[in-house]
Amino acid sequence: MYDRVFQPIRVAGVEIPNRIVRAAHGTGLGWVDQGNDLMAYHSARARGGVGLIVLEHGGTHPSTSSLWPFYDESIIEGCRRFSAAVHEHGTKVFVQITHRGSSAPNPLGQPLSASDVPNPWIGLVPRPLRQVEIDEIVRGFADAATNAQRGGIDGVELHGAHGYLIGQFLSPATNHRTDHYGGSVTNRARLLTEILDAVRDRVGPDYPVGVRLSADDLIDGGLRADDTAEIVEIVDDRIDFLDVSLGSYYRWHHQLATMEQPLGYELPTSEIVTQVCSKPTIVTGRIMTVEHAERIIESGIADMVSMVRALIADPDLVRKAREGREDEIRPCIGTSQGCVGQAQTTGRLGCVVNAAVGHEAHEPLVELKVARPRKVLIAGGGPAGMEAARIAALRGHDVELHEMSGRLGGQVAIAATAPHRADFGAITRWLEGELDRLGVKVHLRSAVDDDVVRASGAEVVVAATGSVPRRDGFQVRRPARPFEGHDLPHVYTSWDVFGHGGRAVIGETAVVFDDTGRFDALAVADLLVDQGVAMTFASAYDSLGANVNLPVGTVAGLREKLFEGDVTFMPNMHIERIIDGGIVLGHEGTRHTRELAADTVVVVSHNEPQQGLADLLVDLGVEVHTVGDAAGRVTLQHAIQDATRVGRAL
Repeated sequence: MYDRVFQPIRVAGVEIPNRIVRAAHGTGLGWVDQGNDLMAYHSARARGGVGLIVLEHGGTHPSTSSLWPFYDESIIEGCRRFSAAVHEHGTKVFVQITHRGSSAPNPLGQPLSASDVPNPWIGLVPRPLRQVEIDEIVRGFADAATNAQRGGIDGVELHGAHGYLIGQFLSPATNHRTDHYGGSVTNRARLLTEILDAVRDRVGPDYPVGVRLSADDLIDGGLRADDTAEIVEIVDDRIDFLDVSLGSYYRWHHQLATMEQPLGYELPTSEIVTQVCSKPTIVTGRIMTVEHAERIIESGIADMVSMVRALIADPDLVRKAREGREDEIRPCIGTSQGCVGQAQTTGRLGCVVNAAVGHEAHEPLVELKVARPRKVLIAGGGPAGMEAARIAALRGHDVELHEMSGRLGGQVAIAATAPHRADFGAITRWLEGELDRLGVKVHLRSAVDDDVVRASGAEVVVAATGSVPRRDGFQVRRPARPFEGHDLPHVYTSWDVFGHGGRAVIGETAVVFDDTGRFDALAVADLLVDQGVAMTFASAYDSLGANVNLPVGTVAGLREKLFEGDVTFMPNMHIERIIDGGIVLGHEGTRHTRELAADTVVVVSHNEPQQGLADLLVDLGVEVHTVGDAAGRVTLQHAIQDATRVGRAL
C-alpha cells in the first residue's frame, strides 16, 4: 500500500526514508537554547514517520530579521542537539536559509532589496543593495550553510519563494535594476546563482543544496510559471532538489490555502515548473492525505510531497497510514486560524483541532490511564462534548454521551453546510469514529436532566450543552437597549439561513449585520452571494472578519470572492432599528443614520450559552464541568482546548 510514498529517495549524498516532507513553516517556538518546545514539536512529527523535515527561517545575515542566526557559529551546538533528536527516529532534517529583504524590518536600519519597491506587509521603502552588500549577503548564505552542515543538519534549502530577497531579485515586479542583476531572466537570477555557487564551494558535492521557488507570484507584472520554469533551467545543474510553492506577500493568503481553495490547488502551476527539473522535486498546497500524495507521485508531478498542516493536526499521520489506520488520522480542516493565524497574532502556533500542538514538551501525546476509572456522562454531542468524551475514554473512564438532536456535530454540523465549509465536518466525523472505536455509549435524541444523571450513576457530568442565537435585539455596542424590530418576519439568524431551527426566506436584497467579527456572518454572506442576492454587509467592526486570527490570510480569499458579487461593505455600524422592508443603521460614534431597503435582514450576534443543566446539577452533589460554547467559548479551537483540558483533569 502506497508503494511510491514509502519508497526511499536519494538527494545528493542523503537518503530520505520516504517521500512525505514537512516543509518549512513558522512555529514561533524558541531555539533549542531556550527550552525543549521546538525539538519536541519536530520530534513528534519525526516519531510519527515523516521522511524529511525542513526547519524554518535560518537567518543568513544580520540585516535580516530571522528566528535563528545561522550565519553565526553560535548556532552549531544547538543544531547538533536538534538534529540528533530528529535523527533518533530516522527522519532527515534540512534548514531553509533565508534573507527576507524588504518583507521584514532590517535590524540594522533601512530594509534592503533589489529595488526601492515597498513590501505591502510592512510598508517601508527599501534601499537597493549595493554590490559590496550583495557580496556580503552571498557570503552570509555560505556561512549559514556551513554552520548547518557542521551542526549535523542534513541539507539546506535556499528560500527564493514568497517574495523574500532572492524572490525580490527574481521577480520583474520588484526588480527594477539596470545593472547586471536586473532586466533579463539570467540577470535577475544572478543573485541566486552566485549564492548557489558560494554555498556549493563551502559544503562540497554530496551535501544537499536546493531552492524553494514560487511557481507564480500572483501579482501583476510578476513571475508566471513559465518564467519560473526558465529560472529552474538556469539553476538545474547547481541544485540537488527543487521545492515549488506559490504566491508572495502581495497575495499572501494563497500561501495559506483556506477552505476556499481546492485540495492540491497549487499543482497545476507547480507541474509546469517541476517538469523542467532533472533533480528530485517537492510540491505542496492543501495535500491532506497519503493517498493524495501517492497519486501525485504516481502522476510524475513531483518526487516528494509536503503535508504541512495535515502533519500539524496529526503528527502520527505517516505512521498511521503505513499501518493501515487511516481512519484514526485526526484531519486538518484547513482554516489556518490555529496554525499560521495564531503564530502570526500571538507568536506561537497552535491548531484548531489538536490542543497539544506547540505544547508537545509539556502535554501528553498519549493519554495516561487513571488509577480509578469513574462513570462520566457527557451532555452534548458537539465538538466540545465529543472531545471531552474521547479524552475521558482514552483515560479509562466509563463514558456515555447524550445528544438532544438526532445527529452529532453541534454547530460544526451547521457550519459545514455553508459554501466551501464542508471540511469543518471532517473533525466531528473523526471524533464520532473515535467514540465508536473507544466504546463510548452514544444516545441520540436524549435530553439530560437530573433524573437522567441519577439513573446513569454518573460521578462526573460534563455539560457541553452549547449555545443558541439571540433573537432579542441585543448588540454588543448597545447592550442596554435592544433594537426595535428584531421580531419582524424578515429578520433571521445565521442558523435560520442554514436551515437549523428555522428557515429563512431570502429575497432579492439583503442586509447582513455582523456583531461578532468572526466567520459566521461571512459564511452567511457567502451563501447569499452564491444565490445572486444584492447584499449590504454591515459590521460593528472596521474590517471583514476583524476577530478572526490573521484575517489578511484567513479571510482574504473569501473577501475576494464576496466582492466579485453584488456586495457593499459598511464598517463601524450599529443597528438603530429594523423596519418593515428594511433596516436603519447608525455610524458608530456619530449621529448619522442610513436607511436601507432590504427584503431580508440577517443579524449575526453573540450566542447565548445554555447553562441551565450545569446550574440544575449544582445541588445534586455531582462533579460538574462546563465546556465549549456553554462556558462562553466562541470558536471551535477554544471549544476543543477547553474539552481537552477538562478531559485530562478527570
